[in-house]
Amino acid sequence: MNPNWELQNCCNRDQKLFLITIGVFTVAILVLWRTFLLTPFKLITVFLHEASHAIACKLTCGQVEGMQVHANEGGVTQTRGGVYWLILPAGYLGSSFWGMVLILASTNLLTAKIAAGCFIAALLIVLFIAQNWTLRGLCIGFIIFIAVIWVLQQLTTVRILRYVILFIGVMNSLFSVYDIYDDLISRRVNSSDAEKFAELCPCPCNGVGWGVIWLVGNDIFYISLRSDVPWACHSLMRFMQMAFKDLKNPEEQSSCIC
Repeated sequence: MNPNWELQNCCNRDQKLFLITIGVFTVAILVLWRTFLLTPFKLITVFLHEASHAIACKLTCGQVEGMQVHANEGGVTQTRGGVYWLILPAGYLGSSFWGMVLILASTNLLTAKIAAGCFIAALLIVLFIAQNWTLRGLCIGFIIFIAVIWVLQQLTTVRILRYVILFIGVMNSLFSVYDIYDDLISRRVNSSDAEKFAELCPCPCNGVGWGVIWLVGNDIFYISLRSDVPWACHSLMRFMQMAFKDLKNPEEQSSCIC
């Protein structure tokens, strides 16, 4: 079978509209990046970043002590126990993962509704463990926002639920890459996840070095999930196993900071 290098008939009308919409959202996000209009969506991506730390902690039999999201687009998740070298990179990889999930969920109305329902449920759970009012207000605000969009979808001709889910997904995908570059490469944040990771790992890499590795790994992880290339993710995991097999034991209680 000859490869279709010219990509003839590769996309139907709906697929083309989907790709165009992603492109429009990407341009809009980049243009409005420094404006207050995107602040709520930036904070929700920080929330998903911190939630990914918490999920990794629970999956590795740890305990989540609390979560915070700050108005300056920073956040912290306090954990106890668990596998620390898996918890630390989970924030950046998690942002990319949730972005991918929301983008795929937006392609169908039923999956978009399921994603919106799961999103509201997650916000309700975090509302009770939030340790500051910025995160509590964020949870309440987005619960109301998604609920209003859902009602409009059901009762009126304003059917934008899929587009809202898609926008949040694109925002997470872009923010996951930008956050690594901004925190770890363009400027060095001494309390960042990568700096803490560098303290644990015997490899001769500082936080900036791990920022570059995580940036590449984040893209490999995202591409492997979107294009069904399991060998890419497997190669990344093999690299992590070899590089981190001699990690020092972390303290019992720790924090993951975005």
